[in-house]
Amino acid sequence: MKRPRTPLKLELPLIVFLGVFWMAVWQSFDIGTFILGLIYGTIAVRVFYLPPLRGTGRINPFWALVFFIRFLGKMVYASFEVSWIALVHGPRVRNSIISIQLRSHDDLIITLTGHSLALVPGSVVIDVDRTTATLYLHTLNVTDDADAEKIRQDALRTEALIIRAVGNRSDLAVVKAERRLGRVAGFSKLEREMPLPADSAEPPPRRLGERA
Repeated sequence: MKRPRTPLKLELPLIVFLGVFWMAVWQSFDIGTFILGLIYGTIAVRVFYLPPLRGTGRINPFWALVFFIRFLGKMVYASFEVSWIALVHGPRVRNSIISIQLRSHDDLIITLTGHSLALVPGSVVIDVDRTTATLYLHTLNVTDDADAEKIRQDALRTEALIIRAVGNRSDLAVVKAERRLGRVAGFSKLEREMPLPADSAEPPPRRLGERA
């Protein structure tokens, strides 16, 4: 049975990302390498079978540019940072595996976020839990919980930019609400570590004169 074809406009963000990914792999950021990456990305997406990706086909050029500039800046900064850590700390550097629960459960957003984090020197995505949209990121030079929380928040900012660039409208509404309320969705570090009360499973006491 022939599978239905996905419209090209829905696959365009993935093809563009594969073009950028091809440049990052070869560490050659020129137009020729990007075009070659687009060609290979188009072949991979349109010829070989891939799981269907849900998407709206929307792309915001401004936020895509912001994400791309931030991504290149992080790659350059992290390259120097990893070199400095290797020279100063050497084998004494402390590493950590950090769980990062994303906002979106969309496979495209999870994939783009995971690859964007893994391409930055000093960090590697070692596992992905699709059921909870959780990435497990191995990072360098993490000495305490504060460092881990900074990396987690930075990863969520990366996801937020990707959502603003190519995410669906429901995920975009979550990001805009976070901006308006001044906090990230989900539990804060303090809330995650707060123990549940012993009587949390018991019903609240009835008021005087209240019927059962």
